[in-house]
Amino acid sequence: MSEQLLTVRDLRKSFRVPGAGKKRLGALDGINLDLARGETLGLVGESGCGKSTLARTLMMLERPDSGTVRFDGIDPYTLRGKELLTFRRRVQMVFQDPYASLNARMSAGEIIAEPWRTHRSLYANRRDRDMRVRGLLDLVGLGAKAADKYPQEFSGGQRQRIGIARALALNPDVIICDEPVSALDLSVQAQVLNLLNELQQQLQISYIFISHDLSVVRHVADRVAVMYLGRIVEHGGTEPVFDRANHPYTAALMSAAPKLDAAQRRERILLRGEVPSPLNPPSGCRFRTRCWRATDVCATAPPPAAVDPLAAGHSAECYHPMQSEDANAVTMSA
Repeated sequence: MSEQLLTVRDLRKSFRVPGAGKKRLGALDGINLDLARGETLGLVGESGCGKSTLARTLMMLERPDSGTVRFDGIDPYTLRGKELLTFRRRVQMVFQDPYASLNARMSAGEIIAEPWRTHRSLYANRRDRDMRVRGLLDLVGLGAKAADKYPQEFSGGQRQRIGIARALALNPDVIICDEPVSALDLSVQAQVLNLLNELQQQLQISYIFISHDLSVVRHVADRVAVMYLGRIVEHGGTEPVFDRANHPYTAALMSAAPKLDAAQRRERILLRGEVPSPLNPPSGCRFRTRCWRATDVCATAPPPAAVDPLAAGHSAECYHPMQSEDANAVTMSA
């Protein structure tokens, strides 16, 4: 069994909105997730569902309203001073836009070395720092000579490699990848994804991989969590979630994903209506106002987990899971 690295339970985060009175925008509503060492967790969902807020909270850029986060058994929100500084290096981020995330006035070597201005204990002297920069550039496939070049001299894919090298500079345990290949051409996407996979195998890094592209998530993720309006509505191993979607929202997402193989194509599920406002979410199941399977019970209370006995760890928050037509396919748990 893989070593559990990150555990999140009942995480909640809301924001005050000017002009909304006492109402608060609920960005995260009872998030539960786990991440093992060396594992990739794919995080998918529509824009505004809370993916970026979850990433910012795990990066400790936002403080949760309630819930627990345990990183290697430690509650990071209780740390102060040097302990907090030491912890912060363990979770790094690769950003979506490789053009906006790099300082055009700094060379590639300076960009990669910038985190060491804060974490000086990670290198002995300037010569050691320069050697580490060259080593990281070699590791991401750019070569040591790239250290003296500036971002505008690189392609988009090369810039993203610099961003990855910068994230690796602090020897992190977890890297949060926020749409890291969405701005790249398809051929370049494959190169960057293969690089991330090679680095994971070599360094045993864990990834939280945020993406709208389901084909990319299926390629890179070991497990998938599907978010809708601040909640994780379905999670499990990548193949069970993609092949046996239990939540109607997940099924709709999968039906919209393009398929090259005609045999794998599904009938398109068109969702009705708009995503409800997080300021005034529906009672009970938050997806019920757009769900073609919804009944009166869906408005009464948040649904329990529907556990798929055919796939360990695969469950969905739904009163009427998609696989329920199959005899004994789904059992409900409180």
